[in-house]
Order: sequence, then C-alpha cells, then structure tokens
Amino acid sequence: MLTRRNALLGLGTTGLATALASTGLPASARAEAAKPGKGTPVFRRVRTEYIAVLGDPKAKSGTGAETWAWWYKDPGPRGVHLLQYDDLVAAGGRARYGWTFDKTDWWLDENGIIMERPTFDVVPGRYVVTGDREAVAIMTIHPADDTGTMRWELSHDVTLHDVTHMPCRSARYTPVSEVSSCDPKNADLKDWPVKPGGIMPDIPGCNRQDYHVLFVIGREVKKPA
Repeated sequence: MLTRRNALLGLGTTGLATALASTGLPASARAEAAKPGKGTPVFRRVRTEYIAVLGDPKAKSGTGAETWAWWYKDPGPRGVHLLQYDDLVAAGGRARYGWTFDKTDWWLDENGIIMERPTFDVVPGRYVVTGDREAVAIMTIHPADDTGTMRWELSHDVTLHDVTHMPCRSARYTPVSEVSSCDPKNADLKDWPVKPGGIMPDIPGCNRQDYHVLFVIGREVKKPA
C-alpha cells in the first residue's frame, strides 16, 4: 500500500472543492460535493482512508458492499514485510504498531507487506472517493436490506475502475482447509513487488481473494433538506 499523497493530505473544505474541480468531474457533481446550501449535501475532508472493494471494475453500481473492508489508517507503513515475518512470530504475532497477526486470516499488499486486518463494519453513507488518477466521484453506500445486502453506486457515470488506485494491490489469504498451513513463510519473495494492475501471487496452502483499493477523501456531514 502506498503512503498517502501529500496533495491529498493537505486538503481542507476549500481544498476538497479545488481537488474536485481539477479532476474533470462534471460541474454538477462538484457543486453537489462542495457547495453548501439548502438542498445540497456538504462533505468534510478527511485524512485519507482506504476501502478494499469487491466488484466488477466496469460497474457503476451494484450490491455486496457488506463484503468490503476499511482501513482508517494507511496500513502499509504500519505493516511488516515478509522478510521480517520471523521477527513478527518471535514477538508473539504482535506488530510494533499494536495490531496482532492472525494466521487464519491475513492480508498482503503489492510490496509484500503483511498488513493489519481492516474492519468489515462498513458504515452506510456518502463518501468522496478517488483512485488518485483522473476521476473523483461520490460513492453512496446504502443501509443493509432484510437479507444483509448493501447496495452501492457511484455518481456521474464513473466506474469502479475509474476510482481504483492501480498501484495499490491488496489480497486476503485464508487456509485452504483446517489442516492446511497458510503461512507467510511459504510465500516466494521473487513474486513481489506486484506490478500496478497485476494479480496478487498465490501462496501454497492459502485461498487468495484480490480486492480493489479506493481512497476516501471526504465524508458527508450535511444531508440535503
């Protein structure tokens, strides 16, 4: 996972509007995201957060947001490289940033860094998301329905691919079976780093689930009247 971009870190409320204007998002979307007033939502700039998303890259809306994961802090700098896995084991699985490694459910990024587990408690709402490329969009995540399914949609004809940060790769690894050993020590270090847009490597004894990574740079704080 890449560290946060300085350009994103420096944004305040005004900066968020400037960022939206510089990305080519239609004027109506920029107004929706950044112009206070009756009947319009207001978004607050937040320190960059990260969503691990499952879905069709070509989709502009869909279901399944309940399966997404969220990091409120950049997990890359807080992680442990595969080369340091023995040190993590020696520390009882506890990383120096306080999170604990779970051998039955763990995450890797494109640089071979073991990341802390994200939260799967996805909060319904509206967020300003970007892949730190051309597109910025407003993502709406709806409350779960009676079956627990959460719908999502992106504004103004933007696809999931458009707001995916391509250099960031993220995968979740879990044991193939109760008797299998899904262990980072089985990873082939030659497989890292992973090229932007590439598939994360398989690891013997593990199931692998790849996720798209989106940056969250704003949250709605005022709903339309």
